[in-house]
Amino acid sequence: MSHDELNVEIRTEPTSDGVIYRLSGSLDLATSPSVRAALLESADAGKHDIIVDLCQLEFLDSTGLGALIGAHRRALEHGGRVRLIVNDGPIARLLNVTGLVRVFAVYRTLDDALADRDRVPAS
Repeated sequence: MSHDELNVEIRTEPTSDGVIYRLSGSLDLATSPSVRAALLESADAGKHDIIVDLCQLEFLDSTGLGALIGAHRRALEHGGRVRLIVNDGPIARLLNVTGLVRVFAVYRTLDDALADRDRVPAS
């Protein structure tokens, strides 16, 4: 998928107390409103434990980060949290450079995120 296509695919999987979002494509100015709405809808519907899998995401810009931060704040207001799953690569580097690896709980695998173990350390 080309970054020029400016789309993001959102797939969700319910968990016992939250939801898992699997994003692919580009999370940017064109697509972040849809992702923000989906994440906030979950938080408002009582699903305050949100896992966002970014492993298939090809591009993430500041508006995409803003959507994730907004969801994180809303989840925290309700006693929940947003956990991120990332691969090594540009998105992991972006989270490190922006310091967001210290804000979000970041993991390499879904199993680690679900078990809340082996967080990715800030570098």
